[in-house]
Formats: sequence, structure tokens, C-alpha cells
Amino acid sequence: MSYPLSHKTVFVLDCSPAMERPCGHQFEMDSLSKGRSSGLIPLAPVTKTMWTCAVEAAVEYCRIVWDIYPSARLIRLIANGAQAVSVNDWTAADQHLTTLMQQLAGVMGGVRSAGSQHSLHAGLAAALHALGEPSEAQRADRAADAAAKVMNRGRVVVVSQLADDGQARRLREWFADALLQHNRTADGAAGRLTVHSCELVLVSVHPDTAECPVTPRPPAPLSAILSGSVVTAKAGTQLAPMMMNLVLSHYELASTTVTGIPMKEEQNSGSSANYDVELLHPAKAYESILQGSPADHAHLRTRRDGCEYETITLKWCTPRTSSAELHQCTSASRVTPVDVNSRPSSCLTNFLLSGRAVMLEMPRRSGGKFVSHMLAAHGGEIFMHALGSGRSVLEDPPSVSEGAGGRVTDYRITEFGRLVSDNRLAPGEASEEGGVPLHAALERLARHTRVWPMTLSESCLAALPSLDSLTALLVKDSLSTDEVLECKKAVYNLVSMEARHEPLPVTTSGARGRGVKREEQYRALWSELEALVRAHCRSDGHQAALECVLECRSQGRAAEERLGLDQAMEELDRCGAPVQDSPLSPPPTKRWRRDRPPAQLSLLEMWNQRVDADNALKRLEFSGRLNGGDNNIVKLYARLDKDKGDEVKK
Repeated sequence: MSYPLSHKTVFVLDCSPAMERPCGHQFEMDSLSKGRSSGLIPLAPVTKTMWTCAVEAAVEYCRIVWDIYPSARLIRLIANGAQAVSVNDWTAADQHLTTLMQQLAGVMGGVRSAGSQHSLHAGLAAALHALGEPSEAQRADRAADAAAKVMNRGRVVVVSQLADDGQARRLREWFADALLQHNRTADGAAGRLTVHSCELVLVSVHPDTAECPVTPRPPAPLSAILSGSVVTAKAGTQLAPMMMNLVLSHYELASTTVTGIPMKEEQNSGSSANYDVELLHPAKAYESILQGSPADHAHLRTRRDGCEYETITLKWCTPRTSSAELHQCTSASRVTPVDVNSRPSSCLTNFLLSGRAVMLEMPRRSGGKFVSHMLAAHGGEIFMHALGSGRSVLEDPPSVSEGAGGRVTDYRITEFGRLVSDNRLAPGEASEEGGVPLHAALERLARHTRVWPMTLSESCLAALPSLDSLTALLVKDSLSTDEVLECKKAVYNLVSMEARHEPLPVTTSGARGRGVKREEQYRALWSELEALVRAHCRSDGHQAALECVLECRSQGRAAEERLGLDQAMEELDRCGAPVQDSPLSPPPTKRWRRDRPPAQLSLLEMWNQRVDADNALKRLEFSGRLNGGDNNIVKLYARLDKDKGDEVKK
């Protein structure tokens, strides 16, 4: 019988003279009559005491909790003056805002007039005593089964003006000792419960015009059953938003801002404007939507001014039908407005309580919108319904081979099923070395998935069925001698396939244009095989298989380099040799081969000979360039001069 930490919450409100000081912030008073003429003097602003600000913040805390959790979430208020006075009880009749305000007004007068000499220890002791009292649900569980152990947990929130960090430290230490002493006396006592877990929250308030001498501290364990934190706030402007942050974190609540609510103007009924209303509800309303990476839904979150929490903005959408029961919902959570007395909140509440529903739209990151939630009232209470955004439970589940872009047949579905079956968890005992079976299973799964391609198109090894036996052997924890021979046989078979220039059955789904060359396929295959063997190398047998792969791959690289050099020499011979004989072609030069020494020609001479041979095939060389001598000066059109001389002779 376990109860959460939020089952019981005790507020200790300090009523010391320091809390009677003004908060330092002035509040403007609205005019009582809207029909007053402009000539009247407006009301002067008023200021509140820090005690008033603390009571208002604690009451608003209670209102939010009781609106969302009408039962099973209990809150008690203790006024700490010269003596600690409990304002209400754990009974259901006292867990009501009207009853609390009436009892609070009757108790405060006696507490304030009791004197100025007091200590917070009395209020903390009363809070521990209240946590030790069983609630109605705990009392019913003990009555049903006296031998059953009821796990009693609770939280204590102290609102006071602390002097310095030393006082906060002393209060935490005193409360830790008092909690241990309370549990010693509660064991075996009739009508008392042991506090198995507790959280102490110290809220130090100070006027807005002064600096706080206390340093805030995040939640941290103080003992095995106690954790504590320190929060600071200005009484006039920060205490109410800070209490809102606490209630969201204590009860796992979330904030939603409904925007774009059409409302008629109060001054001009013929016109309308759009308003926003902020609602609080359990965070489970977004459980199916705010999953995955925070970057996917960052565009939905906005931070409210003056608060530390974030709110999610949803847009008003008028429903097509007024029947709320026709929509498929995955969850329903109670909601409460943040500003319960504002006109937009009142209009939205009355609209929903009249029997109509409101659809809420959530924008998509990629563009567009979809209806994600619905506001509707049931039995006089307003609920936020999370609408099903995926397939209906009545439909058949989608196939693994189906994707958003159509049918995808490239996934290694069969291999994935084999991977799941090979790594299935089962009860086991610790090994002789003292290892935990769960740790060994996690290490095995990490090793099996270290090199595991998702699709066939990205893997050369997965597309080759002849190597399935090799991959099945490599995943074992150790390899015997026969298994090592099987691995080597598969590697040698791959070497023979490469020597015979057999093409690999690699799928090229989604690829366009020319396919990958055979040499590149085998190069990728050897790289993937080496990575796979290295990922599973954990025994002497695996090391032998790795050495075999490395040796065969190095020999393949050397043969590839020799083959590439020979092909380059043959290409050079074909480029340097003349295509057909010509009287003007230069004699063929002797190229370098493995079986003869290189020719005594420079690279420039070889290039010139090749250029001359190409030119000889295209045209005849100018005779003047061939017979010009050393000075390369040849007279052009010599025949014209000869013909002119013959005419003169005639």
C-alpha cells in the first residue's frame, strides 16, 4: 500500500512580526463603478503585508490542487505564531476552499495576538505530527488489513522570512533530527504512522525593496528519508509565480494556453476580439504528443512572463459537431484556469459548462495543423481530452515494411528478427567471475549491434548469402578449431570470387545512373568484413579469423596494385605506338617492361615523339620546317620566283 509524495502536503505559514511588514509593492485599485465620470479622483493604490501575500499564494496553491485532484491529494495549513495552530484537518470536509477560508479567518486573530516571541520549530514539529496522522484512505487500508504496511510519504512547505543561510541550514538539520525522533516514537503507537519519505521546502520571502540574504538551493538529499530545498522570492511580485512553479513540479502538472478565443467586446457588443486563456492540467495530457527529441516540439513551447515554467500554445477551433462522445480519446484530465477571475476565463468556463465542446489545434513543425485535444465538460467538471492522432485500435497494426513514402522492401526484417531472438532476456544466475547477467546481456547486445546495417542497400556483406555462415559464427562468444576453419574457408571463397571477377549481388534500390564498379564493390565488402570481425574479436579464434581476413585483403591490394601498373604500361604503349605506317612517322620507341631495362629516352623526348606521330597521321609536315637547316629560315613561294624568271627570259 504505497502513497505518492504528493498525497500529503503541509504548509507552515510563519506569523512573525517580520511577516507583518509591507511587501513593498503597490497594487492599483480598479474603479468600483464603470459609469463614474472622468472628473472623480481615482482610488489610491494600496499595499499588502508579506503575511497577506503568503496566505494568498498558499490558498491559490490549494485551489489549483483541489480543482485538478478533488480527492487523494490532501493539504493542511499550520499558522506558526507563539504556538502552532492547525487550520484544517485531513478529512474530506476540510479539503475545500470555502471551509479553509472560514477557518483561516477565525484562527488568525488569536495567533497574531499571542506575542512576538516564537520559533519555527513549533511549526515544524506540528507539521511532522500532521504527517504522522493517517488520512481517511490510509486508515481504511489499515482497517482492511492490519498486517499490511502502509507507505506514508509527505511534503512540508515553510513560508517565512529567513535571516541568512545559517538559519536555513539549522532548520534543515533540526527537521532531520526531529524526523528520526518522530519515527522512533511512531513505531508501535496506536493511530500513528511512520514517515517513510519526506521533502522539506523552505520558502524565504522578503520585501520587494530589499535584497534577500538567503541563497537558493536546488532539491538535495539530507538523509536517507529526507530531501530539502531552499527557494527565495519577493513577496509582492514573485511569491505568487514562484508558488505556481512549485505546484507544477510537486503534482506533475503542465500549462496550456488556448489562443484565438473569439469573444464579443464588453463595451461594443457588435464587435469581437480574440483572447487567450491559460489552463493547468496533468502533464499526461501530452504524453502521446511530446515524445522523441525536444527539438521536434520546441516550436510549441513558450515561456510565460515572470515564470520559470513553459506553456504550450493551442489554437481554438470550432467543432463541427456538438457531441463530445463521438471523438476517439486516449486520455481525459481535469483542467483549471490560472486566472480564475478574469473575464476570458469565465466566458470559456461558461461556454464549456453549457454543454458545448472546443477543439484545439496544434501546429506541425513541417507546416499545417491537426486537431490534438478537445475541451468538454462532464458532470459539471471540465476535462481536456487527448485525441488519437494515429491509427485506431480497431485497425490492423501497420506492417514493418510500410513507410511514409510507400512500401519499403530494403529493410533487413528477417535479420532483425534473428537479432531479437538471439538477444532475448531470460532468468539467469551470476557467473563464476561474479558478473551480473543483466550486464552481460547488455554488453552482448551492444557488441551485436556495433556493426549492423539497417538496410540491404547500405551493406555489401548482408547482400551476399554465401557469407551468412561466417556472420553467424562471428557473433559467438568463442570459436573452436573447426569453426575457425569454416571462417577461413568462407574468406578464401571470397578471394576466389574476386579472382574470377564474379559480380556481387548488391541491391541498388533508390540509386540512379550507372552502377558501382566491381572493384569498388569488393573494396567495400572487404572493409565491411574487417569491421565486422574487429567488432566481435574477443577470443583467440576470432583473432585467427581477423588475421586471415587481413592477410587476404593485403594480398588483394598488392595484386590490384600490380594489375593497375601493368594496365597503365599497356595503355602507355598503345598511346605511344603509331596506328599505321608512314614514311614520315618516327621509329617506334621501346617502353619499359618488367623483363627489360628502361629505354634511354627522357620524358620530353617520349612526348615529342608521340606528338610527331599524331601530327603525321593528320597532315604532311611543311618541307621548309624539315629542310630549313640550323637557322630555320626558308623562303616562301620559291616557285613563284622561278616562274617569273622564266617569263623574263622569254
